[in-house]
Amino acid sequence: MPNSRLRLTPQRRIILEELRNTRCHPTADEVYDLVRKRLPHVSLGTIYRNLDFLHTQGLILKLDKVGTQMRFDAFVDPHLHISCLKCGKVADLPQNAATVTLRTEGLTDSEAGFEVTGHWLELYGVCADCGNKVVVDK
Repeated sequence: MPNSRLRLTPQRRIILEELRNTRCHPTADEVYDLVRKRLPHVSLGTIYRNLDFLHTQGLILKLDKVGTQMRFDAFVDPHLHISCLKCGKVADLPQNAATVTLRTEGLTDSEAGFEVTGHWLELYGVCADCGNKVVVDK
């Protein structure tokens, strides 16, 4: 749950702004490259610490189950992602793309002894860029 008395340092504010200005779900290294254009002396460690802080405050999503690298998303409303098996690109799916709606909050699986608090649905495929690449034999 976000803290209503959250202190947004200049670094945190700029990281959040950069994430909100992109829909590409950048890695921490890519966030670092974006932020360095505005804060040339920022360290990669500062980026990692602030991404973690923004995630724990509920201001960004940490996509640690999509693709091979952890990615970040400033759009925290519930939505699905899809990743490319070839290049690792991650994209949002439109809300109407999900034909199955999972309602998990408050469900209890008494047989397994779990109260369901969330779910993760992973979609993957080949993006248009990778699908259109021509393979050249040598």
